[in-house]
Amino acid sequence: MSESPIILAVDTSDFDTARAWIEATRESIDVYKLGLEFFLTFGAKGIQTIADESGASIFLDLKLHDIPNTVKKSAAVVDHLHPRFLTVHASGGAAMVSAAVSAVTSTSITAVTVLTSLADSDLLELGYAKSSLETAVAMARVATSAGATSIVCSPLEIEAIRAVVPRTVSMITPGVRPSDEAGSDDQVRTMTPAQAMSAGANFLVVGRPITSRWSEGKAAMAARASQLVASIYG
Repeated sequence: MSESPIILAVDTSDFDTARAWIEATRESIDVYKLGLEFFLTFGAKGIQTIADESGASIFLDLKLHDIPNTVKKSAAVVDHLHPRFLTVHASGGAAMVSAAVSAVTSTSITAVTVLTSLADSDLLELGYAKSSLETAVAMARVATSAGATSIVCSPLEIEAIRAVVPRTVSMITPGVRPSDEAGSDDQVRTMTPAQAMSAGANFLVVGRPITSRWSEGKAAMAARASQLVASIYG
């Protein structure tokens, strides 16, 4: 394994907790997702500090979605951080995605298709004419044609999207749940990590199945991260 397939979702507004989670899991994880909550709390300086201290790659999950010019300017504001991934909503359309791509120098613009918290019934209620699968495939096709080099989708949509986007596009999926954790949460379209990788994912975004072990101590969290990586390959 040259690189860990797990991206740890560091979903906390406490800086010391974020730092501790990363330190506990660095032996098993190479990329960390810092989202809107973290960015709004600590700003670009906080992102930079985490990257510098850990030496890890950053998945900057801001889900930019606005008119193309605003998204271009927003992406340019964080370009100096050189995150490995920067998310935008694919539903913003080709011009918006293209604008984000034009504003960054070394970052993979990562298009988020249909949120894994949404079911087909939710899309119907919102006015979408097609299923989550069809909608995600269409969004991915448009986004990659506009220059996005990574796609975020449910694991249930990986194979269909793989069929319509270039092989060089990275597929990133949240909505993965270890088989030993069947509890309910806000993800409704899920697979196990091994299933998602078999379907064609490059990276899996995992949060609570790892971070919930922090209450048991650093060693427990480290062991859980290592266990999940091992389960993917064996």
